[in-house]
Amino acid sequence: MNGTSGKPRIGFIGIGIMGEAMVRRLLDLGYPVTVWNLESERLDTVVPHGAVAAASPAAVAAASDVVMLCVLHMEAVERCVFGEDGVAMATPAPRLVIDFSTADPEGTRRAARRLKELTGAGWVDAPVSGGPQLARTGQMTVMAGGAPEDFAAAEPIVAQMAGNLTLMGPVGAGQTTKILNQAIVGTGYVLMTEALMLAEAAGIDAARLPQCLAGGHADSSLLQRLYPQMQQRAFDPPSSYARQLLKDLKAVQAFAEGLGLELKLIEKGVSRYKDYVALGNEMTDSAAVLKLYEHEAAARAGRR
Repeated sequence: MNGTSGKPRIGFIGIGIMGEAMVRRLLDLGYPVTVWNLESERLDTVVPHGAVAAASPAAVAAASDVVMLCVLHMEAVERCVFGEDGVAMATPAPRLVIDFSTADPEGTRRAARRLKELTGAGWVDAPVSGGPQLARTGQMTVMAGGAPEDFAAAEPIVAQMAGNLTLMGPVGAGQTTKILNQAIVGTGYVLMTEALMLAEAAGIDAARLPQCLAGGHADSSLLQRLYPQMQQRAFDPPSSYARQLLKDLKAVQAFAEGLGLELKLIEKGVSRYKDYVALGNEMTDSAAVLKLYEHEAAARAGRR
């Protein structure tokens, strides 16, 4: 069944920074969207723009053809789908779940099998990258996993939310790809921080580094987008949370260990974010890990 607009009815569970941006994009595109979030006050960011609040994930699913999730971790995915008031309890059940969360590959495969057995619904894991600004304008990157027929059902909708959408394999392949993405991102944040510290300590014009290195081997979106944010100390409001990147880096480390790999650079990235979050910075911007280095530099100076 489609909404009065002729478009599939979308349910969206998880209205965090990214979820808010994605729901606003869907509303701009004319999709009817029903929403739920554990902290109900977050619904105020999307309901005034046309989203309809529901009382539970099951209520979202009952009002939707396609249910999307963007929640904190695998445990939250399982709670929203299989809890007493979860998506799997809905009557009628949605025909498809698209999970934008960063979760884990094996947990995703188990959840997809269980949902198929309970309701017959398909599952596409579709973790994202690019941040809320790109999500808001439909330019985020989506790395997907799913059966061909499920991806074919998801693609017309998700392609309007993404500048880059790629099917990487069966269910779980999107989450595996996101692990690789987070390995690059998480260690890249630490590398950009250290490059900035070097540039400022050396006395060059640190703000011009992205311009100077553009087009060379050192160029990247991290250098062009993240480094200037760090250099300007533009950390409020957060565009991502340090606790989330630490969780993702720990997942990368665990995944590598499960494959019998010992990856020193990733271990160092985990260590740096553990130290930063331990200072009480769970809900600060991930890029503000720079403050850890400044804190340590000030402590060294104080000991002299």
